[in-house]
Amino acid sequence: MAAPVTRPRRARPRLADGPILAEALAALALASLAIALLPFRRVAAAASSPGRKAARADPETVRRARSAVTGWARRVPWRAVCFQKGLAVHWMLRRRGIPSVLLYGARRDGEGLAAHVWVDVDGETVIGGEEAPNFTCLARFPPDPA
Repeated sequence: MAAPVTRPRRARPRLADGPILAEALAALALASLAIALLPFRRVAAAASSPGRKAARADPETVRRARSAVTGWARRVPWRAVCFQKGLAVHWMLRRRGIPSVLLYGARRDGEGLAAHVWVDVDGETVIGGEEAPNFTCLARFPPDPA
């Protein structure tokens, strides 16, 4: 008889993670409210606002922000999909001076279109990357400096 398949245990949040977990919940809630209540141009303007003075992207900070947002997205009582998660992570990183870019893409999906949002830092996708290659990027926030 085969042994039952067990999933690897996720690390429990540490007490030191409390501030970033609280920030992630607030950012996810604000992103969800902004998307639900504001016109897209206002949400785009908020995503394009300059962050703090650009800092070097610390991989651990990026990982902690992504983990906190994705953890809350699975637990909140509302639907938090790529747009909400991407916007929350983008805001958190830019607040720390990490120059992230929120990308908005679309693809044909049967008779209609499907949309997706992902976030890049220094050319590396930090959230939403699983599906990103299937989408054509239509907009980036902040826009490319031309």
